[in-house]
Amino acid sequence: MGPTRKPNVCSRLSRRALGCFSRDAGVVQRTNLGILRALVCQESTKFKNVWTTHSRSPIAYERGRIYFDNYRRCVSSVASEPRKLYEMPKCSKSEKIEDALLWECPVKQSLAVLPRLISNSWAQGDILPNSSDYKSSLIALTAHNWLLRISATTGKILEKIYLAPYCKFRYLSWDTPQEVIAVKSAQNRGSAVARQAGIQQHVLLYLAVFRVLPFSLVGILEINKKIFGNVTDATLSHGILIVMYSSGLVRLYSFQTIAEQFMQQKLDLGCACRWGGTTGTVGEAPFGIPCNIKITDMPPLLFEVSSLENAFQIGGHPWHYIVTPNKKKQKGVFHICALKDNSLNENVLTVTASGRVVKKSFNLLDDDPEQETFKIVDYEDELDLLSVVAVTQIDAEGKAHLDFHCNEYGTLLKSIPLVESWDVTYSHEVYFDRDLVLHIEQKPNRVFSCYVYQMICDTGEEEETINRSC
Repeated sequence: MGPTRKPNVCSRLSRRALGCFSRDAGVVQRTNLGILRALVCQESTKFKNVWTTHSRSPIAYERGRIYFDNYRRCVSSVASEPRKLYEMPKCSKSEKIEDALLWECPVKQSLAVLPRLISNSWAQGDILPNSSDYKSSLIALTAHNWLLRISATTGKILEKIYLAPYCKFRYLSWDTPQEVIAVKSAQNRGSAVARQAGIQQHVLLYLAVFRVLPFSLVGILEINKKIFGNVTDATLSHGILIVMYSSGLVRLYSFQTIAEQFMQQKLDLGCACRWGGTTGTVGEAPFGIPCNIKITDMPPLLFEVSSLENAFQIGGHPWHYIVTPNKKKQKGVFHICALKDNSLNENVLTVTASGRVVKKSFNLLDDDPEQETFKIVDYEDELDLLSVVAVTQIDAEGKAHLDFHCNEYGTLLKSIPLVESWDVTYSHEVYFDRDLVLHIEQKPNRVFSCYVYQMICDTGEEEETINRSC
């Protein structure tokens, strides 16, 4: 069965204006995204490089915002030229932001978190503690162990939490998207003197867990080799503690069970606490937050699997997991298995870098290494499009184009040439966000470039590309 005839955009807009859709907000949203998909893919629509900028520090992108200078300068990517939203004051090296997450306004995600809101005491007839809680924020981790909540529109610091003096926290990630964050420490290698003396360091790392609606502490968990053995890494995802070993073994445990069984004392931010003979305020310097979840016995094992380089992702409905067979020659091969019985899914599927499963046959999307190669493949879930960056090498210079394929049939719907050259030895990130394409490139000697493309209707007139330092 082939593709059906594309709906007419004008007809859709007319029907929407007349209220011909269900009152369900989801139907209206899907209709709007269908209209946008048709506009993106129609032949007369072009994506034009509207501005380019360069930086000596890493560049990050998140939902229409481009961050420079370690997240201290924010520029809107929506305008046809760079528009600075805010710039935070200059700071010392110890105060620089090392990692950050964008926390969306809870009103936008109210349906997703409604069950938890009902169970929280503040939600029962109360409102959020501060008016700023209704606005999007950037959750940032600094080099000197402060966790900040920063206004996403003004750059003003709204909340500050001092994490701890006993380790160096370095990474931020969502445990549950937009609800629970995990702050991960650097791995504890021990001092050179201790290593020379043969003193073993049993604690590999720490995981600090917070709810963000409103900000509250769950606890800080230590990963101890005396309990887990020769563990090499650990992380949290969707309430699951994932522990990894050098052999490729991956083990899963329930974080809730661990917290309930091994939490030594419940701690609340801003409250006085006595710990180890010292008294202080939780979350304030210099006391910080004590490690209050210390596992003393092996917790119940939920699941284990062996995978090359610990590559493992879990999700879907019903639950499935994705692994790479634990053999070097299998690198780049992914198996999708049912969690309930480990059975291999025999359907031919593509797995994107973000972990999404894309339903299309490999032979519909195949590259020719002598002519062009695929460098980035991802799935745009709102528009149901598969985006593919293909690079063609012409003499010493590479040229790239971003292709949009129908996720259901694999049909090529749109091809967008990127005007800048593409060096395959550099690091690249490409984002497709509704009517925006953004390419971030890292060149040698820490030179970062950002190329912004916007969707426009082709009028036949050439517009000059803006090249600015933001």
